[in-house]
Amino acid sequence: MKGIHRRRTVVVTGASAGVGRAVARAFGARGDRVALLARGRAGLAAVADEVREAGGKALAVPVDVSDAKALDAAADQVEAEFGPIDVWVNNAFAGIFAPFPEITPDEFRRVTEVTYLGCVFGTRAALRRMLPRDRGTIVQVGSALAYRGIPLQSAYCGAKHAIQGFNESLRCELLHHGSQVHTTMVQLPAVNTPQFDWVISRMPGRSRPVAPVYQPETAARAVVFAAAHPRRREYWIGGSTAATLIANAVAPGLLDRYLARTAYAAQHEERDGYVFGNLWSPADGPGGADAGAHGRFDEEARSRSAQAWFSRQRNRLAVAAALGAVVAMGRRARSRTT
Repeated sequence: MKGIHRRRTVVVTGASAGVGRAVARAFGARGDRVALLARGRAGLAAVADEVREAGGKALAVPVDVSDAKALDAAADQVEAEFGPIDVWVNNAFAGIFAPFPEITPDEFRRVTEVTYLGCVFGTRAALRRMLPRDRGTIVQVGSALAYRGIPLQSAYCGAKHAIQGFNESLRCELLHHGSQVHTTMVQLPAVNTPQFDWVISRMPGRSRPVAPVYQPETAARAVVFAAAHPRRREYWIGGSTAATLIANAVAPGLLDRYLARTAYAAQHEERDGYVFGNLWSPADGPGGADAGAHGRFDEEARSRSAQAWFSRQRNRLAVAAALGAVVAMGRRARSRTT
């Protein structure tokens, strides 16, 4: 008989759309109290309804994660409403699709502030409350691009690399102190989210994710699992993520040349380009519409990841392999004595 799930207080940044929205719904389906942090009010109102419909409690808190004081005040509001924060998920980000020379200093700074410093400030707000209680979990939503930079996304790749280094440093500090506060990171593949119609693009055609593409619910399942099993330093989701990171570790120079040849065309469609972006204001702000969790790539997006399953079952598979090896050795030993 399975134990009764304890309701937790969970904070999800970037909760109004895409992966963050799917993550919020997944926690809501577990009956958790979910605090939803994002800039856009239309998306926040919609996801709050979805969390409640799924069986959880919802609190929508409009906030820009690049504002450390505002984020800390949001954490105070969450704890006043829902009690101590058990899980904090840093998911908010901003991006721009353009060659590096075409990105202005202000644009690059803004992507870094939202994607990297938003994660840093969110982690600080969480630790300020978790460390005195000596319990809690922080999940950093990362990407294969946290290890492997690709052309046309220099600002985003730089921010994700920074999160990776920051998280490793923090994890070492927590381990040094024997803390029961844990941090883990989930490295995602390309995901079918509205971001490709939101971010600024200076490409000749509409921006798109590099195939293969996964549905945001695949990412959400991984984040929920990581929050429940945070002692693992990180999780790789999607076979493309694993292949990219392994290739980058083995032959990064060859991967540089491969991406130089293929990654430009792989990141845009043969349609008219556009300039609109949500870098400075939310797409679902005043006059904007709720975008949901999915982007325009439903027809090609995968809803399951075999690699994610293997990642979750890694310990069990290792035990099974070890037992299999012991049994095989025993059989060989018996065969030699007969």
